[in-house]
Amino acid sequence: MNCDSDIVSPVITGAVKDNLLYRLVTAEGTSNSNATCAVMTIGTLTVISIDWERLHRGVIDNGNPLIFPSNLTRVVGLVTPQNMQKLQVFLLLSVTLSLVEVGYSDGGFCSAPSVLDSETSSKPMYWKVTNPTLSPSHLQDLPGFTRSVFKRDHALITPESHVFSPLPDWTNTLGAYLITPAMGSHFVMYLANMQENSRSGLPPNDVERFIFVVKGTVTLTNGYGFSNKLMVDSYAYLPPNFEHSLSASESSTLVVFERRYAALENHITEQIVGSTDKQPLLETPGEVFQLRKLLPASMPYDFNIHIMDFQPGEFLNVKEVHYNQHGLLLLEGQGIYRLGDSWYPVQAGDAIWMSPFVPQWYAALGKTRTRYLLYKDVNRNPL
Repeated sequence: MNCDSDIVSPVITGAVKDNLLYRLVTAEGTSNSNATCAVMTIGTLTVISIDWERLHRGVIDNGNPLIFPSNLTRVVGLVTPQNMQKLQVFLLLSVTLSLVEVGYSDGGFCSAPSVLDSETSSKPMYWKVTNPTLSPSHLQDLPGFTRSVFKRDHALITPESHVFSPLPDWTNTLGAYLITPAMGSHFVMYLANMQENSRSGLPPNDVERFIFVVKGTVTLTNGYGFSNKLMVDSYAYLPPNFEHSLSASESSTLVVFERRYAALENHITEQIVGSTDKQPLLETPGEVFQLRKLLPASMPYDFNIHIMDFQPGEFLNVKEVHYNQHGLLLLEGQGIYRLGDSWYPVQAGDAIWMSPFVPQWYAALGKTRTRYLLYKDVNRNPL
């Protein structure tokens, strides 16, 4: 590969652990055609990461902060030919600020995890969903800053823009609606923050409900008097018009999906209670991520909930475009999500709505696993 070549790919794969050289190329700069390299340009400013560990620390070999000036048009990662076979990563951050410093920060996306790794490992599962980084340190002086975006065919709803208010028919519970039909979806997705002595209400008639616990413990009691205790990473599916209640004796947070059930003759759904770790890993031909489905794939169920896990550096091979809608909550990790023609840095706590046929793709960044919860409508004719 010649450094003087044009754009080579929207995503470069590779991970180099040693003997890494790299340099910054400005609009006036020249490139070294004698070295193997990976190059990408997007607009006026693009970052391509070849060495994960050094980029996350925000330093170059001599320990100085890595700063990208306003006239930077590309970052060239140089590796020796013998290291080329070890390449396996990616990069891609289209930066809109005139000056961005990649350095130590307090847990923002793409920040140095040297301290964060040990802190995260000592926290409860999905802790970052309810304790998100609201703004990277270098943007905390911008009071109007948000990463949230709403477009015709997708939306990214980030924690700093969540608005909580009392949930109708629930007691001692605040909710934040993240996805609703006002966007164009056929379902709703919301967070329910249940406090001590709280209780849920019922969904409207003919509406089915799915709950997933990300904090605390709740008790599910159905109309027959049977109860289940649901802890973090547990879930329940409640059929339409199914009598039930959820109660919490401590602060707890649920992710809730609801949609009007698309009934089929001679098919009925049943209450389901389970936990992610009890679900088998499924085959994903041509892909490297791990997949679990939380609901049966049988015809009565008109949607499913997927748990998808990516190790650092893994990404979707298929650039998906399909008729299904998605509602997504990032439970762990961080990465880059392509939606349409836009590329978004995302992290735990972020929610995404994807309309039918919007191009979509994901790559996991950082040093820890990415896990996200994904709604998908299934088993129904789109007509």
